[in-house]
Amino acid sequence: MRKQVIGVMALALFTSLAAGSTQAAEKHAFGIEDMTVLRSARPVAISPEGESILYEASYGGSKGRTNREWHLIAADGSNERKLSLPEHFVPSGFTKEGLLYGTLDVEGKSQLAIVSLETDKPTVTIALKNGIQSVMISPDGSRFALLADPRPPDSLVDTRTVVESDRTSLYVVNRDGSDGRWWCPGLTGIINFAWSADSLAIAVLSQTPKLGYHYVHSYIDVCTDSSVRRVAEIPNAVSGIAWTAGGDELAFISTTTQVITPDHVWTVPVKGGKPVDRTPDLTGSAKSLVGDTRGAVWVSVARGVQREVHAFKDGILTSAYAWPEGIVLGTPVFPRIAGAPELFAFSIGDPLHERNVAVAKKGQPVKITHEGDEQLANIALGPVRVVDWTAKDGPKLQGIVTFPWEYAEGKRYPFLVLPHGGPEGNDDLYFDAWARFIAGLGYVVMQPQYRGSTGYGSEFMNAIYQHFGDRAYADVDSATDYAIAQGWADPRRLAIFGWSAGGFMTSWTITQTNRYRAAIEGAGITNWLSFIPTSDVQQIDYDQRWQEKDVEPFLKFSAVMFADKVTTPLLILHGANDIRVPTLQGLEFYALLAERGKRVRMITYPGAPHFPTLWEQRRNVFEEIAAWLAEHNR
Repeated sequence: MRKQVIGVMALALFTSLAAGSTQAAEKHAFGIEDMTVLRSARPVAISPEGESILYEASYGGSKGRTNREWHLIAADGSNERKLSLPEHFVPSGFTKEGLLYGTLDVEGKSQLAIVSLETDKPTVTIALKNGIQSVMISPDGSRFALLADPRPPDSLVDTRTVVESDRTSLYVVNRDGSDGRWWCPGLTGIINFAWSADSLAIAVLSQTPKLGYHYVHSYIDVCTDSSVRRVAEIPNAVSGIAWTAGGDELAFISTTTQVITPDHVWTVPVKGGKPVDRTPDLTGSAKSLVGDTRGAVWVSVARGVQREVHAFKDGILTSAYAWPEGIVLGTPVFPRIAGAPELFAFSIGDPLHERNVAVAKKGQPVKITHEGDEQLANIALGPVRVVDWTAKDGPKLQGIVTFPWEYAEGKRYPFLVLPHGGPEGNDDLYFDAWARFIAGLGYVVMQPQYRGSTGYGSEFMNAIYQHFGDRAYADVDSATDYAIAQGWADPRRLAIFGWSAGGFMTSWTITQTNRYRAAIEGAGITNWLSFIPTSDVQQIDYDQRWQEKDVEPFLKFSAVMFADKVTTPLLILHGANDIRVPTLQGLEFYALLAERGKRVRMITYPGAPHFPTLWEQRRNVFEEIAAWLAEHNR
């Protein structure tokens, strides 16, 4: 892959030293206060007449949850206005009459509500005993399909929690709230669904739950109000479902890899048959998929650190919409009511601008919102580069490098390597608050796309299976070698930080090398033996073998088994209510390090899940990171 220079240092690269000094007096590096006020936008829905786009504008604050506003804007970017909607109402789309539908918090449960644009009170509320999880209107606008838990509520819910798998079934109800019933009640593990073009049937995607299964199987069924028909069983994970080929086939994303992360587009006949991988030679990764009311299928495809929208037609995947400066996030938003004018809206982002809304015009996305631009105008941002190098054992690797705004060629800076979570994920080429914040402290920040990352094909992703602690670790460490060789990184001031799978990489790395002077681990895995069965989702993408047969494969890459090797000061950050990576993972490693006299500090955040949702806690995360780096990587 060719080396690309994506970002530019704000004016300083093109002006004299004197002009750079003037800029320094007017602008400042990206910091915590900037993060809390920075606004972004994403499209939510398009009105049935194709004239208005509903979008969400969000931003942080000094405390509490993320602030969310709802705006309407015309497709040409004019007539923007903020809506006054009921408190705790989250819109999902438009009805045929142009009303909004979405979820409303009613006594602690999300319920279906319909709201007029001219009032702040719901006109219709449809409530189920356990609330709802998601909602989609039928193409003819006559009915809603809901995902919800069909079980009767536990009368002792305030006293106990019964440990069992979640259940999710399909409930269909008329637009006015009448004639609600469970469709295909035997299906209780539904994760996605799609209406047929005639609004008479629903394609349903279900999956084995985490509890009780040491594998992942997926099932595709076609449901009507009176019948259910099994279309296919897939012995792997699946995401996304859409009708295609004039309603004769169903498209979805699945894989043949051992890491069970869907990455190719597949189809299966609606009448039943063998699923077929339509993209066997895909060099990137299919990330998500959706079908519109015209029968077209749209796929979000990652190619390295960039993402595009591809069209899937006649079994062929072709590039449709790209954002040259960065990425198109996810699949397009379009009118959900049949017969509406064709209009697509996208989330777009790049390293110099926050996420915003664009619309398709003459085959290209055109930005129509500019949330965050006002805040970023006062911030000095360094360049961002996409770089390529070769690991010691041969793989071609890619990464994103973010430089401090005052960066000067030939000068070495304190350096931080920032491995992403997932692990089957990737870093996108957009405004990354983590990287920008740390670069604002004067660091060069490297985000390596190690083996196991999406965006580079199935073989590259599958290489991580049973090899997270050697192959992926070698790739992350080679990123540091590369940064030193390029003259960016001061080898005497190296640091590492990651969250989740990146947190594992941080803790594991400091058991293997003492080259880093400071390490920060967020919600990281430190003991694979206890982590795999206790996480809330399947984690056998690491290793599908049975633990009681041989514990060695699970312990050989567990940091807790090598606590005595650690010399790097470690900061551990963890949500106290984390069920993705249970908090005990951090606590166990902390206790083992502390009793050996190692330099370690652990912070937990009360009530916080895998990453804190309250902004007072998020602010503290960044404050702790800055303080730890200042103390240990001077």
